[in-house]
Amino acid sequence: MKESITVKKIGILTSGGDCGGLNAVLKGAAMMALSKNLELYIIPNGYAGLYNLIDQPSIVHLNQNRLDLFDASFAGSEAGHSRVKIKAISNPEKYNRIKAGMKKFELDALVISGGDDSGSVMVDLNQNGIQCIHAPKTMDLDLQTYSVGGDSTINRIAQFVHDLKTTGRTHNRVLVTEVFGRYAGHTAFRSGVAAEADCILIPEIPADWDVVYEHLKERFTRRIRESDVNSGTYTIVVAEGIKNADGSDIVDESAGVDAFGHKKLAGAGKFTCQQIQKRMKTDPDMPIFMKETGMFVEGIYEIPEVREVHPGHLVRSGSSSAYDVNFGFEAGAAAILLLLDGKTGVTISKVRGRKIEYIESSKAIVQRHVDLDHVAMYEALGICFGRKSASYEPILREVEGVYERIY
Repeated sequence: MKESITVKKIGILTSGGDCGGLNAVLKGAAMMALSKNLELYIIPNGYAGLYNLIDQPSIVHLNQNRLDLFDASFAGSEAGHSRVKIKAISNPEKYNRIKAGMKKFELDALVISGGDDSGSVMVDLNQNGIQCIHAPKTMDLDLQTYSVGGDSTINRIAQFVHDLKTTGRTHNRVLVTEVFGRYAGHTAFRSGVAAEADCILIPEIPADWDVVYEHLKERFTRRIRESDVNSGTYTIVVAEGIKNADGSDIVDESAGVDAFGHKKLAGAGKFTCQQIQKRMKTDPDMPIFMKETGMFVEGIYEIPEVREVHPGHLVRSGSSSAYDVNFGFEAGAAAILLLLDGKTGVTISKVRGRKIEYIESSKAIVQRHVDLDHVAMYEALGICFGRKSASYEPILREVEGVYERIY
C-alpha cells in the first residue's frame, strides 16, 4: 500500500462472472469522480482489455452524457468481462505492457470490481506497481466482505424455486434446482430458505443421501396423501459444489477447467436426481403409495418423477436488487475516495455514514463459508440439509441497536 499517489485520471474494469449491481459500481465511481473533478474511463473486457489497453485507439470517458446511456439497475456490466489471470500470461513483459497502456491514456490508478479470482489478480497487479483498489463483486458471497451481486442472485433463485412449485404440484414431481456457488453454499442456502425449499444441499455439509431420501419420502408422500386432489411437490436447492458423505466431489470431469485452473463444476443436480430415483425404485413402500393415490400405471408410471432444473445464467441476468444498487453505488464511490486518500491494495467493506471501512485485499478474498450454527436454526424449522439435524441451542445477548447488514 502506497502512502500517497496523485490521482487525476482513473480506469475502471469489471472482471469474472457478471451479476447484479455492477453498473451501480460503475456509476457510483463515475459520479464521485465527477464531483471531485476527476476523470473515470472504462477499460472494456476486464483484464483482457487491460492487457491489450496499449493497442486500443481510445477508451470511453464516463462523463454525465455517457452515464445517462445505461441503467444502474440492470444486471451485467457496461464495461464487459473476461476471465484472465495476468500472472499466467507467458509474456515476461506483461506488467510493463499494462503500465504502458495506462501511461498511454494517462491513467494513474485502477478501480477493479471482481470476486476472489479477480481479486487475486488485483492483489498481484498492486504488488507489481500498478495502483489498484477493489470493489467486491461475486454472486457467490464467499468473500470476507459483502459482495455486489449476491442479493440480486439470491432473489432471482428464490423466485425461480418458488414459481416451480406450481408445475411441481401439477405433476406431483420432486424438483431439484442446481445453482452456482462453487464450494460455498451461501446462495443456495439463502435462496432456498427464501423460497421455502424442503431441502438445501450445500458444499459445507457432505450429503447423506439416505437422510435426504427419508426426509423427502415423509414430507412428499404426506402432502399428496393429505391433499383432497392428491397433489404435492418437494423442492430441493443444490449448490453446484456439493460433496458426498465421504467427502468426494461430484464433478463431471469432461467439463474441463476454467482460466484460473478450477474444475468446471457440473452435474450436482443430475447426481441428486439419480440418488433419489435409485432409492425410490428399491423402496417397497413407493408402489403402495403410488397405488393408494391413484398414480400407479404398471410399466409406465411406477415412481414419482424427479426432475432437474438448471436456471444457469438466468440468475445473473435481468434486474439488480435495490440492495445491490445501493451497495454498488457506495462501493464505487468509496473506491474513488480511498484512492484520493492514497489507499491502494484494499477492498471496500462497507459505508457507514461518513465512515468508509476497508480491509487488505489479500485478506478480503479469503473464502468464507456458510455458518453451520446458523444452518442448525433452519434444521430446527424442518429444512433438510442432507445430514441428521443438529440441535440449535441459542446464545442470547443484548446489543445496543447497532445496525448490521444481513449478509
